[in-house]
Amino acid sequence: MAYGTSKVLTEYISVGQPYSDIKKIFSINVVYFDLGQGNDYIYHGRTDFVGIHNADKLLLSDKQKELLGKVEPFQIFPEYYVIKVNQFNDKATNTLDEWIYYFKNNEIKDDFTAKGINEAKELLRIDKLTEEEQQNYNNHIKNLRNEASRMWTLQIDAEDRVRKTEKIEIAKGMKNDKVPTETIQKYTGLSKDEIEKL
Repeated sequence: MAYGTSKVLTEYISVGQPYSDIKKIFSINVVYFDLGQGNDYIYHGRTDFVGIHNADKLLLSDKQKELLGKVEPFQIFPEYYVIKVNQFNDKATNTLDEWIYYFKNNEIKDDFTAKGINEAKELLRIDKLTEEEQQNYNNHIKNLRNEASRMWTLQIDAEDRVRKTEKIEIAKGMKNDKVPTETIQKYTGLSKDEIEKL
């Protein structure tokens, strides 16, 4: 977990960027084995700095708060979540539990409402299709994408034709006003041959 978080941290800040540009990282770890001892199925960890002698909490200065837009150090440093799927009791009482239920049982109940759960349900449905049904589904999706691309291309072509027509009309007006061909080229983007044919 520490390695993954450190890797994300170093990959998402460029050379020369100030440290204030570092993004907050949440490390979410879904485990199917016994990671540590404990009876809960969700554990949360964050970085707090506590004085060894006085047990006081290290806080940000007013300048740091202004610069970073944070109030406490833990808001800057990575936070960790460990979800021990096998310890979940299959009772989904909130939207996070709905996801954990899915991770554990490879099933999404109809009354689940968690954000993104419907997309996962569709992927799960597709995953359970036979090989032939999956092939048919993939062909259908490909055809939909091809049709969407074709319609987009037609729209772009139509817009290009309209713009070209407008440029030609402008060029005709400029040519009638005896504007030099080079100037018409500059303002319309038409070629010398196109202008001379008008």
